[in-house]
This record gives sequence, structure tokens and C-alpha cells, in this order.
Amino acid sequence: MPLNQVLVVDDEESIRWVLSKALTRQGLKVDLANCGSSAKKLLKENNYDLALIDIKMPDISGLDLLDELQTTHPGLSVIMMTAESSMKNAVEAMKRGAYDYITKPFDLDALDGIILKAQKIANTHAEVLRLKTAIKDQNKSERNIIGNSQPMQEVYKLLGKVSASDITVLITGESGTGKELIARAVHFNSKRVGQPFIALNCAAIPHELLESELFGFEKGAFTGATERKIGKFEQANGGTIFLDEIGDMPLELQAKLLRVIQEKEITRTGGNQSIDIDVRIVAATNQDLEKSVDEKLFREDLYYRLNVLPIALPALRDRAEDIPLLVDFFIRKANDEFGSEVGSCSDKGMELLVQNSWPGNIRELENTIQRACLLSQGQVLRTSDFPQLLDNASAGEENGSLEALIETKLRGSLAKKDIVEINDLYEMVLHQMERPLIRITLDKTRGNQVRAAEILGINRNTLRKKMQTLGIVVEKNGGE
Repeated sequence: MPLNQVLVVDDEESIRWVLSKALTRQGLKVDLANCGSSAKKLLKENNYDLALIDIKMPDISGLDLLDELQTTHPGLSVIMMTAESSMKNAVEAMKRGAYDYITKPFDLDALDGIILKAQKIANTHAEVLRLKTAIKDQNKSERNIIGNSQPMQEVYKLLGKVSASDITVLITGESGTGKELIARAVHFNSKRVGQPFIALNCAAIPHELLESELFGFEKGAFTGATERKIGKFEQANGGTIFLDEIGDMPLELQAKLLRVIQEKEITRTGGNQSIDIDVRIVAATNQDLEKSVDEKLFREDLYYRLNVLPIALPALRDRAEDIPLLVDFFIRKANDEFGSEVGSCSDKGMELLVQNSWPGNIRELENTIQRACLLSQGQVLRTSDFPQLLDNASAGEENGSLEALIETKLRGSLAKKDIVEINDLYEMVLHQMERPLIRITLDKTRGNQVRAAEILGINRNTLRKKMQTLGIVVEKNGGE
């Protein structure tokens, strides 16, 4: 960020006046202090980018104030000033961490050069800090996206395609599937990494306030607008704006968003000046936008502008094989955040987790693991640590259809296998379903194969072949 606010500390009024004029001329905001005590008060109340401090002051030495600032304001650049151009003062000032040192009377052109140099260094430091933060956020974002299932592999492929370009992206999926994580991954893998990523949930802000949140407003634009406010689009300039729950945006605002996409400019509320912006838009929704378009609740032209390359996130129930990985991740996360000491989840506990339908998706799973880690009495999570899931499972067994029960069991069983590597999944599952069905039917008919074949609706010879193939043996009954 450029230098903006400067503090001048000197007990001579004429020096303060000259410096104030010179710095203001460069577009800087200047505060003045006539002693060290006044300076410390201002430093507590404001964030300064640069301070010019006289070495000799009546109450506190400028060098002592410099020492204090190294601890309290480590990022502040300090230029020391003195009327005594001794080597001792110069060496001491630089040794204590001053950015530069100038002597009185000083040439204002020379001061301008020092300020310009400080400006360049501040910009470099800000850029380094921004890149460090971006790399840290990128690593964090990528670590939080968990899943090796086939549906997630398809998501990763799309991520690679959209990240290489500046194309507008629409992320769809149920609530809790991780849409913001994917949006961040789009940003951090693009050329805009290092620039701002600004997120806004369109459903969380009242409609009448959403426009000013997006585009900002000018002072006096409406009652309560006592000063200018920069909106999310300006904050995201050069980077990415993530518009979550875009389906909840009111129609009149959709028209303005469409214009922003087309013209690449915004106008603050209450203003009449167009402001150029360079922002990539990533939107997300848990709604069926095509249906919303048909119902005239969402603009068709905006939908096609956003839906250039969609990324559809799978529900957790459709990638149940990722649940063990997610559980391990959330256990470690809970341990870090809450100091719990859970090491793993038991096989039975994991089976219960895998078989649950998770209507709240990943967010619900994380909350469940967090709660279990906090309340568990041991280092291994067991079925008893998930009482709500046990209740759900019991209710499902009592009230659920046979098809639903079979699907639940299948999900749990297949989650433990890499089904991509299996070539005969249909036959494998069919045999596992047929074997108990035939056994149960034969038990009911006390081994009478004729009657069993009738109940099953197949030929007796077919039944015999299946029994032979499946290894089913029963004692011969007189009714055969």
C-alpha cells in the first residue's frame, strides 16, 4: 500500500509548519506533535505509514521514542531529524532502526527524494506481505479441499481449466458442500493470486443495503451516509469477488451486475462518476437458476453471463467414499482448535458416519465431529459418541423403505472400496444381494425349492443353478 498518513514530531513550530506544507503537497495526510508525549498519544489513536521525529525534544529523546516504536510499531518507517550533524547522532539513529536520518536545515527537494524512496520501499514491503499472505491462504485453501472420489476428481479437472483463464465461474451445489473453498481455489490458482479475494453472501444482507455493499456510496447519498464508503467491487479491484448465494440477488440489482460484467465499471450509490474496475467474478448458488429463470426470478442474460463454465459440487452422500478422509481431517482440526486428544474413529463409528445421508453435507459432518471430539471420554470416537446418528439410523430402519435401506448399506460398503478399479461391480453386488434373498426364502419354505422358486418368481432350474453358483446348500425336504 502507498504511504498515506505521516506523523511529524518536533518542538519547533516553524519546522512542523514547513514539513506539513511539503508533505501535504505530496497528497499525504499529516498529523503534528510538539513533544514525545503528544506523539505517543497520536500513535495510539492512528495508524501511520511514516514518522519524522526530532532527536532533541523537551520531554522524551527522539532516540528513546524510536526505541519504543521498534516494539510498539515495528512496521513504521522512521526518519530522524537533528540540527547537530554529528557522526554519533547519525550512527546511533541508524543503529536503533531508523529508516533514514536528515539534518536541519534540510533541503525540501532532498526530503521529497527520501519520501519517494520510502514510498517505493513501502510498496515493495506491501507486495511481499501480500504474496506471503496469498501463498499461506492458497496452501490453507488447498489443504481444506478433501476428497479422492471420482466426483471430486472431476471438480479438480474443472478447477484446472477455469483457473488458467479469467473466465466467469458459477459454482453450484447444496448448502454445506464447500462452494467458498472452491471459489478460493479458483482465485489462488489464477494469475490474480496475491491480489484481493473478497467474499459477499447476497442472502445475508438486506436487499436495500446490498447495492451499497457491492458498489459503495458517496457522502450524503442517503440518510446516515456521513462519509464515502468503498464497496466490495472496488475492494476486490485487481483480484476476485465471490458472490455467494447469487440466486437471492434482487432483479433490479441483477441488471446493475450485468452492466458491471459488460462494461467493467461501477458507479457508487449517490455518485455520477464511473469507476473502472478489473475484477474476476465467481458466483455460487444452491438454487436451480434455470428454474428461477423460467419463473422470472433471475435474469436469463445474467445467467448465461455467469454460467460460462459451471462447476457442480457433489453432495456428500454422492461421494461417501471421501467421508473417512474428511473425518480424519476434522478430527485433527478439532484437536488443534479445541485441544481435544482424539486419535481416530472406530470401524463401527466410521460405518455409522458413512451410512448417514448428511443433508447438511460437509458442514454438518464437521459440526458432528467437532461435537464428538469435545464430548468424547476416550481417544477413539465410537458409535456412542454420535447419539443423534444412532437415533436417525434406528428411525430409518423402522420407517425406511427396503430400497432406502439397501442404498444406505451399499454406500457404507462401497465407501471402503476404490470402485474405479473394479470391473465387475454389478455382478459382485448382485451376487451379494441374491445370496441372502435366496437363503431367507428357502428358510421361509423350510427348504422347499419348488415353493421358493414360485415366491421368487423364477424357474426351479434357474433357482438350482443360482444355488450352485452362490454356494447355497439346504437339506432336502419332502416337499421338494
